[in-house]
Amino acid sequence: MASASRNMQFASDELTPQQQRFLDEFITEYTQKTKKSKAYSQDNRAHLADWISSLNFSTSTKEIVYPLVSDHSKGSKFWDIDGNEYIDTAMGYGVGFFGNNATFINEAINEQIREGFELGPQTDLVGEVTDLICELTGCERVAYCNTGSEAVMVAIRLARAVSKRDKIVRFITSFHGSFDGVLAEAEDSGSRPMDIGIPQSMVEDTMVCQYGSRETLEFVRAHANELAAVLVEPVQSRNPSLQPKEFLQELREICTEYGIAMIFDEMITGFRIELGGAQAFFDIKADMALYGKLVAGGMPIGIVTGSSKYLDAVDGGYWSFGDESMPIVPTTFFAGTFCKHPLTMAACRAVLRRLKKEGNQLIAEANSRTARFVERINEFFMEEEVPLHAVNFGSMYRFESLVATNMPLLGLELNLLFKLMQNKGVYVWERRTCFFSIEHTDEDEQKIYDVIYESVNELRQGGFEFKVLEGFTPESSKKKIDKSQG
Repeated sequence: MASASRNMQFASDELTPQQQRFLDEFITEYTQKTKKSKAYSQDNRAHLADWISSLNFSTSTKEIVYPLVSDHSKGSKFWDIDGNEYIDTAMGYGVGFFGNNATFINEAINEQIREGFELGPQTDLVGEVTDLICELTGCERVAYCNTGSEAVMVAIRLARAVSKRDKIVRFITSFHGSFDGVLAEAEDSGSRPMDIGIPQSMVEDTMVCQYGSRETLEFVRAHANELAAVLVEPVQSRNPSLQPKEFLQELREICTEYGIAMIFDEMITGFRIELGGAQAFFDIKADMALYGKLVAGGMPIGIVTGSSKYLDAVDGGYWSFGDESMPIVPTTFFAGTFCKHPLTMAACRAVLRRLKKEGNQLIAEANSRTARFVERINEFFMEEEVPLHAVNFGSMYRFESLVATNMPLLGLELNLLFKLMQNKGVYVWERRTCFFSIEHTDEDEQKIYDVIYESVNELRQGGFEFKVLEGFTPESSKKKIDKSQG
């Protein structure tokens, strides 16, 4: 199914006069407030191919479908090119654990700029960065890429090179970037491409299973001799309420028994739930774990860590000067001009040093703030019968719908809710996965709550019920959430 067909459509002639009047007035207000962002989007549309510019497109809200354009940022805030101030809840899709424009990261990058960032010779930063990663994660070896998508691609290639098998398993609702080989959906006869432009041949060896189910464990065991790897987003950014520890522990046993690489995609969970990431949280050692996001402080990176069994396929394994040792492990292809970029390594070193020094405390404080906020906002949703529920894992939280999201009116109401929040100074990016950073304050937390409260009430005053319509009770709502947690 093409991405364009996934956009929610809702014809304006289906609205009541009251709803249409509210929508018209809000569009006028919002576009006036963010007129430079709207003009920027229109001025660049002909030449800039940008999927964000049409995300959540609807004919009824077409005039407000454009991304905000940032001018500058600091801490928990950013300011758009119209001069409006926002509390940032996206935080770079999880990158900004230390807040926007963190001074200690800027200083590290600026110092390296002064020294140079040549790409031919090895940077003298990479050794310390590697040692810190190994110390904090418990891995044996590390390889560097430029993005999370690239790290996923490399890890799968390493697993196939070592196992001499081709097939992999990934899970429904997991996200592993834009590598064609993982953009697969399940169908009765096997797997199919997730979108147009992805050849069937790219997903032939990708099996898509339900995350956390007993049937999946049985499936993996039944196909074990074909599998090179199982690719896991231990807590899915699109479904953070599902945290299946027992499932992962049994999956680990199966992978060990059959020599299948268990790959943890920790782009978001790494260094966020605790210093050791999801591996430490679930007490599970993956064969390879992939990191990025917050560890580079906003610079582009993908990190492949793991056991020597797999990482040796990058360079042939350990050897020493002055003796007869040599690389003896067969290697697979690995390259990239910007891998281990000195500016990225400088940012990584600054972040990892700080995490080592005070990470446990900072992570605990951010996690505590998030849990407190989620509990409080869910009380509001329940009391007011709002069809939303917030779920979190550590300092990541997400707003989930309590009713079918394929209902056009609900889709319109949800889009309007988050646009109303932006109009009041709280930025929620279009996929609605949010983060608290260490720079968010009690005042920020209170404002986010107040803005949600005000936006829900404004929607209802505008003629939108925005309620769970059928058989809503707090108990039935809780049963739905419990079920979603598996």
